[in-house]
Amino acid sequence: MKSLGFPDLRIHHSINHFDFIKTDRRILIIGPMGSGKSEFSARIYRDSQVAMQKSQKVRKLTSSKRVDRRNVFYIRSKIDDKRFAEYPINSIAYRGGYVVPGKNIASIENSFELEGIFESNPTVGTWIIDEIEFFDERIAYVIAQHAKQRSLNFIFPMLILNFRKDLFNRTARLIMEESTDVFPLTAYCEHPDCIRDSYYTYRFYSVDGKECPALYFDPLIIVGGDKRTNDPKIPNYSTRCDHHHFLPGKEYTFMILKPLGELAYGGNVKPLLKELNLVKHDIEQSRLYTHFVDRFIRTENPKPTMMDALRVSCISEKALIYLFTEENIITAEQMQYLMREIGGDMNYINERLMENRKMQLTDVHEES
Repeated sequence: MKSLGFPDLRIHHSINHFDFIKTDRRILIIGPMGSGKSEFSARIYRDSQVAMQKSQKVRKLTSSKRVDRRNVFYIRSKIDDKRFAEYPINSIAYRGGYVVPGKNIASIENSFELEGIFESNPTVGTWIIDEIEFFDERIAYVIAQHAKQRSLNFIFPMLILNFRKDLFNRTARLIMEESTDVFPLTAYCEHPDCIRDSYYTYRFYSVDGKECPALYFDPLIIVGGDKRTNDPKIPNYSTRCDHHHFLPGKEYTFMILKPLGELAYGGNVKPLLKELNLVKHDIEQSRLYTHFVDRFIRTENPKPTMMDALRVSCISEKALIYLFTEENIITAEQMQYLMREIGGDMNYINERLMENRKMQLTDVHEES
């Protein structure tokens, strides 16, 4: 640039139109919620509509055998359909708008359904699979096989990190291992006092107008919309920098909750039942409350915001879901027993189990 007479400048790479000529690409579009991943997908679809108007010479460049990579199909998880309920069901929705890809859109539950859609759409060359981390691990290998055999391109707008700032799950890891390209996106931290870059998805609940951080053992997947809710059972999401990302309860989870679950797995369920009962009906007498007071109040640098995490609903139910779905240290029968003993919210439990691809407790009850 200097040779053209420009002064010393920082040169930034522009946002290019999508390249439909290259083949066998598995592209990660990563960033926190609100960073523009869905809008990125919509832009690729709009690019495809422009490219489709080109001549047969272009078609030869973008095609391999039966597939044309300008032909774009959008896939989402069925559990994600409710995120954008105010938009058309057949749209790629993002904050502030949407595009409608006609018949080239579907909601699926698992990798087997994806294979069926592949078979029904043999000329599609570019597949956008939104939030692929919501699916089973098998999907990573199904995609890799089809990409190589049929010269397909795949685009994955996804969360690499969950609300805990951990790698989302094994599906996310496998997709990363099989990927060829990555486009990292950021957003402004949505804390009102901050304008730093944000890399993290922050989960919180709104209780009586107060922001209450999600506990570490909150269920891994809870589908929420883009509009803020005041339902104490349904979380809100925002993008946050490290300084404004609050996540209380990690220490309690591994120092107290998980060991209680291990005792229950070994046959001694009483200590876990006692703790869950107290959390449910008299939280200030629980070990959870005592731990939080010691950790966040009786300290040189108090963090009262962390105490607000104890204002949310269904904390005992969340603890049980965590022990059952993520640690696998209590059985379905133990979970049913504990839920009955504490008077737990079975509807809440079953909805979360469904979102996390686990058998619902009512199903277990019917089979027994």
